[in-house]
Amino acid sequence: MAIGRGQLFRSFREGLLKNAPPTVGQGPTGKENSRLCEKMTGFSPGTQSVEPPTLPRKKKKKKKAAKATVPCQPVVPLPRVPTKSSGKPAECTPNHIERMPPEILLKILSYLDALSLFSIGFTNKRFYEMAHNNGMWHKMYSAEYGHSKNWRPKRLDEVLDKLSAVVVQERPEGYWRRLYFRTMAGFNETKWRKELRDINPFTGLPSQTERILRSQRVTWEITVSDKWGLEGTFEQSRAYFSDSSVTVCWSSGRWPSFHQLSTLQLDGVKRQALSSPNINKPGWRSLMAKFDWDTISKSGQVIGRDQLVTLVLFSPSIVIGVWRGRWSIAFVMASFHYHRLVERSLLGTSMCPYSMPENKPPFDDMDPDSGLHGYTLRIILHNTVTQIMAGHFSQLYCSKSQVHGGFIQLNVINRGSLSQHTPLSGRISLPWKCEALEGTVENCCMMSLTLMDEYQNPFWCVSTPVCMALNSKEPSNDYEGQHFLIKYQDAEGKVRMDLVWLEEQRQYFLINLVVFIATAKVNKHFGRAY
Repeated sequence: MAIGRGQLFRSFREGLLKNAPPTVGQGPTGKENSRLCEKMTGFSPGTQSVEPPTLPRKKKKKKKAAKATVPCQPVVPLPRVPTKSSGKPAECTPNHIERMPPEILLKILSYLDALSLFSIGFTNKRFYEMAHNNGMWHKMYSAEYGHSKNWRPKRLDEVLDKLSAVVVQERPEGYWRRLYFRTMAGFNETKWRKELRDINPFTGLPSQTERILRSQRVTWEITVSDKWGLEGTFEQSRAYFSDSSVTVCWSSGRWPSFHQLSTLQLDGVKRQALSSPNINKPGWRSLMAKFDWDTISKSGQVIGRDQLVTLVLFSPSIVIGVWRGRWSIAFVMASFHYHRLVERSLLGTSMCPYSMPENKPPFDDMDPDSGLHGYTLRIILHNTVTQIMAGHFSQLYCSKSQVHGGFIQLNVINRGSLSQHTPLSGRISLPWKCEALEGTVENCCMMSLTLMDEYQNPFWCVSTPVCMALNSKEPSNDYEGQHFLIKYQDAEGKVRMDLVWLEEQRQYFLINLVVFIATAKVNKHFGRAY
């Protein structure tokens, strides 16, 4: 029995000596090995009856130039526990927020308000996913816009909470977040829709449009990007309201060069009421128009200039003022018609504009000339300071013989009827203003046109900058003076205005006004085939 245990400890000690790593200097002595075996196994080999024979050692020759070495302690390899590598350098500060459990982070984020939670979603991917949590947004939506609860039994409340949790889980990720901001944009939508039903019979447009836009805190922003992908967002500087349109100017900030533009995007923005005017929190965005460089370069046309700027019109309602000689943008000006302006500014999304519904009149099979008569026109010439001309014309019609060239012709003011000629109250001009300079471009102004059908519903609405050019080909025999022409055309119709300048009165007179409506638009609206 003792002999067997002695052989076991001897073989165990020889294995330790073989597996020991090489050390510099002398190795462990026999006594040290005995103490090591006793420490690891609990038994001392010296207590056994059979002592293992000692092996002869070879004497090493000492070199004369050898340096004295310090004897090292024996190192026995022990099994290592595998540890997960963080992959980060040791000098980096650990991110304690990333190590937090998601339940704790969701609890912390639940104390934020809606706009702060919206902003923190742009920090990183993890916060983006947590900021879209349906549970938080559903709780926030119910607290903000949910109906006030009357008293109910406790058991019923528990059942409703469980059902609500099931509904939240069934919705896709981010559903309640989108619903919250959409509801915020159109909160009290029923109220302002009722206010929009109050129609001004003189203009055919809602009479409370300006008040609703101001009460809903609606502004308009422009986002431009250059060819290198750099983006910039500009808030409106000024807004001028008239009875049928609003003119908005953007003049502050550093604009890119006109030839470096890549895209230009126009958004309606509804912002929250804040106690501090210096804090700018995000609000609901409604896309209204977006243009790329091809559209800007192909449709852009110069409509006027003064000593400092040149006006470039590239869409039916947007004009860009560029510094002469440098072609860097000085300001942007746009004119928006009141027709569906509240809906376009509030009910769209950041990716898709508001889709206007079709308002078709009842089909009248008893009237063979339906769509050719009963029109009413309201036209205004104005600028950012004053109103130049306003006219209201009713009972406009077109005979079938005047339908030609794909247009229906409506003669509003005739050259031969002197009683219809309308004087203008001022000169045709368009003042502009930027951060440091201001000026006036002559022979340019804004035109707002509203054409109503026989049911007094808006049929064709236009609000755009226009320019006046000298017309020497068609002089009038009734007036002596310079004749001018204002023309406008888009896919739905065109307008022609002839004016004459009387030097004695120092005044313009409108002597001819013709409105052309596209036949395709009339046929689609009235269900005809003209």
